[in-house]
Amino acid sequence: MNVTVFGLSLAELLTLAAAVVLVLARWLPPGARRPSTLAGAAALAVSAIALAVLGIRWQLLPVLAGGAIALAFAAPSMLRWRAGRPARRARWWMALPGSAACLALILAGAAAAWALPLPVFPKPSGAYAVGTTIMQWTDPDRPEIATSRTDDKRTVVVQLWYPAQGGPPAAQRAWYLGRTAQEAQRVARGEADYLGLPRFILDEPARARTRSVPDAPVAGGGDRFPVVLFSPGLGGVRTQNTAWAEELASRGYVVAALDHPYDSAVVTLTDGRTIRTQVAATGDQAEDDRRAAGWTAVRAADLSFVLTQLGRLDRDEIPGLLTGRLDTRRTAATGHSLGGAAALQAARQDPRFAAVIDLDGFPRDPATRPFRQPVLALTHDVKPGEEPDYIPRLTRVLQLSTATGYRLTVPGAAHLTFTDAPLFLPPLPALIGSLGRTAGPRITAAATVAFLDATLRGRSGGLTAALSRYGHLTVL
Repeated sequence: MNVTVFGLSLAELLTLAAAVVLVLARWLPPGARRPSTLAGAAALAVSAIALAVLGIRWQLLPVLAGGAIALAFAAPSMLRWRAGRPARRARWWMALPGSAACLALILAGAAAAWALPLPVFPKPSGAYAVGTTIMQWTDPDRPEIATSRTDDKRTVVVQLWYPAQGGPPAAQRAWYLGRTAQEAQRVARGEADYLGLPRFILDEPARARTRSVPDAPVAGGGDRFPVVLFSPGLGGVRTQNTAWAEELASRGYVVAALDHPYDSAVVTLTDGRTIRTQVAATGDQAEDDRRAAGWTAVRAADLSFVLTQLGRLDRDEIPGLLTGRLDTRRTAATGHSLGGAAALQAARQDPRFAAVIDLDGFPRDPATRPFRQPVLALTHDVKPGEEPDYIPRLTRVLQLSTATGYRLTVPGAAHLTFTDAPLFLPPLPALIGSLGRTAGPRITAAATVAFLDATLRGRSGGLTAALSRYGHLTVL
């Protein structure tokens, strides 16, 4: 994986340092100006060549521009000195605005690179290496209600992360947002369009690779692994919680994350078709709530369908790497935001699910009836007066479970803390919380692993204490 400091690679750090030296050389003592300018110019040239080979990020363009402009102003004096003529320098009050402008360009680029870094996924801490594979399944019993075609059946794309055999360190890692670089770019642009952001904001996730190896051999030993199904947030894509999925897979779980066509921002099918979201708010709260309940119901049905398909995969009725290795009797329904609501509804409707995890999702199920599965709900740090209906409604739903429910509020968390977003979005507390780049994904993984180990593996000792380490715990 690339070594980065404050979101900058070593070549980018060299570029930044060289550009700053070129700007400041004008203000050094006379004896230091020429060697500093020569050293800065050489370093800028070398780093620019390195970046041209490795790929220049847009964030570095202002840095290169600032350094190049400073060099252009220094060059005439350098050439006059080389010709043996006295150097001419602008008066300080004329040079100061130019130096300040160049320095502002350089610092703006550095700030952009820090705020929007190439995501570096944390190394999974479990005993297993991690493999990943992608499946596409069509449910012949469900029509696709998002289209008018009578022969169109509901299709989902599923990405699996699983315990794998350790491979060579140089093994090619999976792209973060797609099967290929091209698909990753399409997904990043589609997510940006859905969120109303400039497309360049998600350039770095599109270039990122993860810790998983595509289609790696499954770990040896013949163990059957518990299964965790995951539904992303509204408009979200299957890979939005990759760091979490890789951590679970390294601990001996198989994670199956879904793309929900016409809901997820962009879904690429195996035949090359790209399906964009049809999800849109109307501005009418009652109508938006009605639509959200409908999307949640479709997602819940998707989760149950994928569980059925995973059972068929395990029995070799569907070809795949994980035949005979899936313990579908130990399965959890999980999700973030609207996906968390879908997980709760799927569990109520489908007794095959043994546990539920809701990552900061407002319950949407209109038929709130008792269910039997234990639930873990992680919530962001809800401030007084914010979302007044959220915690009371979530609490009422958790109390409907005949098993124990756990509501864990994580101090300093925001809604996106429980996803991969802290790894690559600007570190604004309102956006990703105040826990930093890596603490949110780490806490999400640690709390959910503790819960899954207790509910799916029977390691229930000390669950309350384990969860309490990560925030304010309410046991229901």
